[in-house]
Amino acid sequence: MSDVIGLVLPFFGLIFVGFLVARITRQPLEALGWMNTFIVYVALPALFFQLLARTPFEDLTEWRFIFGSVVSTFMIFSLMFMGSVLTSRGEIAQSTIKALAAAYGNIGYMGPGLALLAFGEEAAVPVALIFCFENIMHFAIAPMMMALSGDEKTTPLRLALGVVRKIVLHPFIIATALGVGAAYIGFRPPVPVERLLEYLSRAAAPCALFAMGVTLALRPLNRVPHEMVPIAALKLILHPLLCYVVLSWIGHFSETWVFSAVLLAALPTATNVFVIAQQYGVWVQRASASVLITTCLSVVTVTGLLYLIRHNILAPDLFP
Repeated sequence: MSDVIGLVLPFFGLIFVGFLVARITRQPLEALGWMNTFIVYVALPALFFQLLARTPFEDLTEWRFIFGSVVSTFMIFSLMFMGSVLTSRGEIAQSTIKALAAAYGNIGYMGPGLALLAFGEEAAVPVALIFCFENIMHFAIAPMMMALSGDEKTTPLRLALGVVRKIVLHPFIIATALGVGAAYIGFRPPVPVERLLEYLSRAAAPCALFAMGVTLALRPLNRVPHEMVPIAALKLILHPLLCYVVLSWIGHFSETWVFSAVLLAALPTATNVFVIAQQYGVWVQRASASVLITTCLSVVTVTGLLYLIRHNILAPDLFP
């Protein structure tokens, strides 16, 4: 158990440090703007590009793996959405945010750092693929469902163009595409550029986790939504379990790929869910509570999952 504690303590410790510093200094949330810009537009894209560019191209086209991970996430989204629609008598907008809270994990800020720490650089490819295709799904679902609810006042063409723009221009997805292209043609950047990318890559995880802790500290928990129990259960327990079963059923991937996908599925609700809720003015405070509560609970659930993996209690394939 000590090896698992040693693995997750620095990781969650960075989140706690950010939380503590934010509580002490009392800086406004807007003061975090440039650090978030550095993380999203510079550090994490550099990490994705560098790791993908070094990967054999054939490893980047594993469509069965992409299908399995994305389908398991969509099933969790659908389950929460349908349950919420039935209990709320057809409320689509709120049900969409609740479903995103149950399915959209913090795979951007937490995913790369924890997966690479737990499984090494081999985890970079599955992490990048999952991030890219799951975000495409979420970027498409959110505006589409809001349009169906009547809260999105725009034409279908403008809606479609907005979705495409969010997908194509997202810095993580651009970096992933460039990394795949570099792997395909065998391109390696000049040594000075590669050193710069290395420096930026090393900053990605610490800065992202610190910023996440600051964000959690500056969004106070005013009210615990009664939907928190199913959201937390779906996000932290059922989602990784379903991902594990689906990938095992589809067929024999490497141990690192399966466990990386399961670990990403086990991560808490993404801060982007709060951003989306704020954008549409729907379920805003409760979305913030979902991020905070699932993040706190994930200290236990993610540690437990890594214990099962590191001590070979969880087999890499459910159907050997």
